[in-house]
Amino acid sequence: MARQHRWLASACMGGTTIPSHPQHLDRSSSSGMRGIAEMLALAVVYLASCWLGLTQATIASAASPVWPATGVSLAGLVLLGVSRWPVIFVAACTSILWFGSVPPAATLAMGVGNTLEAVLGALLLRRLGFSPSLSRTQDVLALTTTAATCTLVSALVGSLSLVLTGKVAWTGIGLTAWVWWLGNAMGALVVGPVLLLLSRPRPEPRWREALLLAVITVGVALWAFSGGNRGSPLAYAQVFLLFPLGVWAALRFGSRGAAFSTLFIAVASIWGTVAGHGAFISREDGRTVDLLELQLFLAIIAFTGLQLAAARAERKSASAQLELLATAVRSVHEGVLICELRPGEELQLVYANESFRAMVGCSHQELARRAPRELCGTGIEPEVQQRLEEALLVRDFFRGEVVLAHKDGSRVHSEVQLSPVRNAEGQVLYFVATYRDMTKQKQLQAKLVSAERIAAVGTLAAGVGHEINNPLAYLMLNLEGVAQSLARGPAGLAEAEVNLESAREGAERIRVIVRDLKVFSRQQGEERAMLDVNEVVVPALRMAAHAVRPRARLVEDFGHPPRVMGSEARLGQVLLNLLVNALQAIPEGNPEHHEVRVRTGRDDTGRALVEVTDTGCGMPPPVLARIFDPFFTTKSSGEGTGLGLAICQQIIQAHGGELRVRSEEGKGSSFTVLLPSAEGRPAKTPLPAAPTPVPVTSPRRRILIIDDEPRLAQSMRMLIEPSHDVFVTTRGAEALAWVNEGQRFDLVLCDLQMPGTTGMDVYAHLRAHVPELAERLVFISGGAYTQATRDFVRSVRNRILEKPVRPDELLATIDEALATTPSAA
Repeated sequence: MARQHRWLASACMGGTTIPSHPQHLDRSSSSGMRGIAEMLALAVVYLASCWLGLTQATIASAASPVWPATGVSLAGLVLLGVSRWPVIFVAACTSILWFGSVPPAATLAMGVGNTLEAVLGALLLRRLGFSPSLSRTQDVLALTTTAATCTLVSALVGSLSLVLTGKVAWTGIGLTAWVWWLGNAMGALVVGPVLLLLSRPRPEPRWREALLLAVITVGVALWAFSGGNRGSPLAYAQVFLLFPLGVWAALRFGSRGAAFSTLFIAVASIWGTVAGHGAFISREDGRTVDLLELQLFLAIIAFTGLQLAAARAERKSASAQLELLATAVRSVHEGVLICELRPGEELQLVYANESFRAMVGCSHQELARRAPRELCGTGIEPEVQQRLEEALLVRDFFRGEVVLAHKDGSRVHSEVQLSPVRNAEGQVLYFVATYRDMTKQKQLQAKLVSAERIAAVGTLAAGVGHEINNPLAYLMLNLEGVAQSLARGPAGLAEAEVNLESAREGAERIRVIVRDLKVFSRQQGEERAMLDVNEVVVPALRMAAHAVRPRARLVEDFGHPPRVMGSEARLGQVLLNLLVNALQAIPEGNPEHHEVRVRTGRDDTGRALVEVTDTGCGMPPPVLARIFDPFFTTKSSGEGTGLGLAICQQIIQAHGGELRVRSEEGKGSSFTVLLPSAEGRPAKTPLPAAPTPVPVTSPRRRILIIDDEPRLAQSMRMLIEPSHDVFVTTRGAEALAWVNEGQRFDLVLCDLQMPGTTGMDVYAHLRAHVPELAERLVFISGGAYTQATRDFVRSVRNRILEKPVRPDELLATIDEALATTPSAA
């Protein structure tokens, strides 16, 4: 133990720390023994290959057309490392001294040349990214380039050393270098690949086919180079039979098969040629070898076989990657489309994965060769359509939301990402589109938006109730006054008329409040139309006015903003939410000291501007930085969910606009809504023009009223009956029975939503049996639409009056519809 410690201490003092653990010592010792064994094996193989080459030397017992030692040294340094070069130098000098008859000086020079040849070759292959597996065409080209260039070093050094030592005359230096270079180059190209591939893991063996191929190759090679057809056309024909065997080996057994096939052919061809047989022997004397033809033959065999094998390996690898990619695309959860860019700048679908086919409910055959735009139907917004067209025009990336049309007629909301695919020249030939199904997310967002909208209206419920109670109170009082005035007889008629006018004003105020409530509580508000921003702001102000007054002065500063394309309900929700936030930022009790200002106009870029400014508590920078984060709120749990401003920002961004905020703690906040101008383009869903009263000059007509509310139906009857014959029913089925019995009507006023037979059912029946009357059907609706009703409303051209209908509007609509209608028989 003491000796061991002294040994370790001396090793450390020498500058090298030796691990003291026995396992480490074993591994270090094992690694050292392996290195020694590798160097000994390299030396033995190199010596054997040198002996083989020198036995075929044709010039000065040193220059040989057969020099496998180059392949051994090159493969050895590539596999074991360039640091093994001393083994090559010592083995080269030893073999030349032992087997050759060359002076020591020339021997030393030849050893240096052979070593430099191998070292430069290994370094060049490393620089070129060479892989010993030879599975890429670039590896074959790198090996061929190395065999052709680095062997020049050995050929020039060796030839010059023979000339300088008097073994070769100066006139023979060219031939000597030529023979030397060809022998070394063929050694690198024929023997090197065999040794490199022997070091690689063996693939699954096909011993029977391999044995059969080896026997046939050796047999054909011996037959081609052992007959008496020296240099004749028949001899060349025999040689050509070896090429398909090399192709067989390369395609079936890869680089390993090509390398061994080339080695077998090389051994047979060199043996036969040296023995005086084959296509490369002169016919005149039977002894002159056409060295160039022999070496060129071997080079073509070796290069062709290795290139074919590498191409096969690359194709197999590419096929595997393609299959992996196809499997991944098929399995990915998002829908994937691959579209070809046709010469007419039109995209044509060439591939759709299973997820996309499930999204639209179509098979591959139904989707093949269709244009992707056909799958979107009318579910793409104009702004998104414009950005998409611009991206396609400049061949750029695109991201946006589109609505796909499912085969069953339903709509699938999706987020699409479109990416161009370029070829080697940079031309875009394909586009790859990925679709993420956002239908459930959209449904959840719609529920959150609706909940937040109702929450905002709920915050103002007391004020809304007060706003309704005031006109309702004097409506009832004035109606009571009318009754009392009429009870006094003719003397009270004038007073009754005044009371009735006041009652009508009260009813109109209630109608406006109800309309505002319907706008803000509408479950669906995505229908977009050309809007006057001021007309969107006014209902929000009416809703919030009563709640703001106990806290601050409400100042209206209306300018002249451009018209915008948008949803009245969605934009109204944003403004209502901003007003609620403003009033909640101001404490009650000092309205004369605070102000909520609503300003409209246009900004410097021509966009519509709506600004809501308050003089409330303001926000510190940390809060200001997070106000648009979902569920972030500084209010108590009973006052806010933290979704209001996040939803507002989402709504404004969906309209292509911006929502900006400025705030200073203790001095208030200012929220600015900026929306793109829609002036200069047609509205997507233009609002119907207000009807113009038409003088009643036509005869009395037959009008059918269908409404499940008896009092409303009778009220309309009382209004219309002085001018026309009116028939009333509260059931759609009864009305259809009258029509089926042959009764004729000039006009139908029908409630859209009724129990049993709905207005949609009435329309469908009339469309099928009395189509001319279906064109003269006017719907009256309370506005609580179902999804089916919303789809129906978008599909028909008939006029729809919203309850409560003003008497003058109802009469004008009837007169307008009857103006060009012939009287019923």
